[in-house]
Amino acid sequence: MSDANVKLVKDFYAAFGRDDIASVIAALTPDVEWGGNGRAEDYPLFGMRNGHAAVQKFFQELTELEDIREFTSREFLANGDKVVVLGNYKGKIRKTGRPFSTDWAHVFTMRDGKVARFVDYLDTAQFVEAPQ
Repeated sequence: MSDANVKLVKDFYAAFGRDDIASVIAALTPDVEWGGNGRAEDYPLFGMRNGHAAVQKFFQELTELEDIREFTSREFLANGDKVVVLGNYKGKIRKTGRPFSTDWAHVFTMRDGKVARFVDYLDTAQFVEAPQ
């Protein structure tokens, strides 16, 4: 099961890289929990969301707020229904042009061959300190 979960996550990232958000959404359970560490009042992409429509809105907001220049997944770790991915991404805040570069850890929880929960852990200070 772990190999299948890692393959699903790699396919997920490949779809994101192609800007194929429809395929990203298709890889999620209908009741998916999606979010990142931090508070939504500090940065609009932080906090948890539920369901396909909320994740679709997340990707819309991501495109509006950030210009991602580089997104690299470095290591995939799997255990049971969890896949943890370590990586880095770089870009700039669109409104201000302020650059960011942060390592991240993504934690995926799988259910029935789909992503049921996603949590993004990164350096929140870089985003909170950058005016939107």
